Amino acid sequence: MSTTQAEDVLTVAAAWRAQGERVAVATVTETWGSSPRPAGSQMAITASGRMAGSVSGGCIEGAVADAARKTIETGMPQLLDFGVTNERAWEVGLACGGKVKVFVEALS
Repeated sequence: MSTTQAEDVLTVAAAWRAQGERVAVATVTETWGSSPRPAGSQMAITASGRMAGSVSGGCIEGAVADAARKTIETGMPQLLDFGVTNERAWEVGLACGGKVKVFVEALS
């Protein structure tokens, strides 16, 4: 993700916070093998279900959104670790297998 795209996600997240939304930001911290998004990619998620940006696609983004809502509720950051075999890769949204770590934190 380019710096501009990352800044756009953070700009959207800041605007949502300014509107009174509770927001979490998820950031890809590491990837191994094939990954749809590089390290540094971000996604903003609100407690009400709004999302901007992308950290992977497929089922992983749904799992990240669920974790983000939990982080918003508890205030506790999370480091999520996703990995699959090549055989199951398409099922979960990692095109050719691989692993991705995503850090989720609430904005205050």
